[in-house]
Amino acid sequence: MLNRTIPPAIHDAISFNFELKPCQLTRCLNQIPVYWLQGGTQEVVEVSWVFKAGIWQEPQTAVAQATAALLKNGTAHKSAYRLNEAIEYYGASLKTSANNDFASVTLHALSKHLPMLLPVVREIIAEAIFPEEEVNIYKQNALQRLAVNLRQCDFVANRHIDAFVFGRQHPYGRFTEQENVEALSSAVLNDFHKRFYTAANCTIFMSGNFDESNLELIKDNFGKDQWNAQPGAEVSIPVYTKMPDPQLKHRINNDPNGVQGAVRIARPFIHRTDPKFAEALVMNTVFGGYFGSHLMANIREDKGFTYGIYSSLISYQQEAMMMIATEAGKEVCEQTVAEVYKEMKMMQEQPIDAEELLLIKNYLLGGILGDLEGPFSIMQRWKNLILNDQTIDDFHRNISIYKGITAERIQELATEYLNPEQFYELIVV
Repeated sequence: MLNRTIPPAIHDAISFNFELKPCQLTRCLNQIPVYWLQGGTQEVVEVSWVFKAGIWQEPQTAVAQATAALLKNGTAHKSAYRLNEAIEYYGASLKTSANNDFASVTLHALSKHLPMLLPVVREIIAEAIFPEEEVNIYKQNALQRLAVNLRQCDFVANRHIDAFVFGRQHPYGRFTEQENVEALSSAVLNDFHKRFYTAANCTIFMSGNFDESNLELIKDNFGKDQWNAQPGAEVSIPVYTKMPDPQLKHRINNDPNGVQGAVRIARPFIHRTDPKFAEALVMNTVFGGYFGSHLMANIREDKGFTYGIYSSLISYQQEAMMMIATEAGKEVCEQTVAEVYKEMKMMQEQPIDAEELLLIKNYLLGGILGDLEGPFSIMQRWKNLILNDQTIDDFHRNISIYKGITAERIQELATEYLNPEQFYELIVV
């Protein structure tokens, strides 16, 4: 009998073995890859259709996000109301989005409802027509959101720091202006849709509690023809050159009556495919990557300048950057910047102690353990690997790095990457 007076042993996350449950690959007749993973106790399923149809591919600013946002707003056979009603009738949700590199359509539903839902999703993805009246409503709402957001210092700071690091004309540095929204039209969105929302440009990810018949439904609805194919047309990845701003320090007075400022400190960084990226991620976590970081301990807990400050490694398909971000009272923004640089210097001069190193390792590995629980989160891990041309070997290599990295190596990385003269510095009030 279990003796409940004796507490169970506590194990550090670093002591666990990490195994990423394998996902399966099936290719449809039209060669669409379908990555699938079965699991879970509830009969729910997540299906994502991912297209290389992000900001990197758009012919003019604001097209990629507008196309994704308006996919559900009308086909040749159904209005926006009828399409959304057809999804919601079965208690399902269908989300569309576009980021710098990809556009995605994601369905969450009970697996038993897939026979009714998948034909609707097929119609939305392959037959969207972007009615002019829907485009006009979108433009009106987008212009209103833009006007409101431009009064917020954090929104303005995020726009400009990307432009400084990558260049104003680079896809990762472009930002939307009023004239970009006004230039949107049904014809422009239809052209973008026909070029990039095609079977040849699609990858499908399916996870949850489903059976073989559900997988066949995916293949029947999406895998038998080259929908939206244009003869002789191939999806090519445009090539852009970074043109970062020559000036490192910037101050923007966005609101003369503002009481709070947004601080952004950023630099170009190594890509996730770089052999040193996983090590750099550990270094960044110590510096500012979680609530117990050096930046948080100094600038939030000790100085009380902000509610929170974080440092992130942001890796897109083509480029990457490191960014420190916070909002603080405008009278202490300059001091906040100085303290960030002070913490950089301390990271270079003082190795962390053994207790903090173990804490960081357990934090990173514990987060991964949590991601290995359910089919949706496991598939998200696979999706990140697959879309970034990585494999299970990269996953295991990263685990090994998190477990074995030393305080001395973290100090070396700080010396290499945490140099104030390499960072763009922006304060927007």
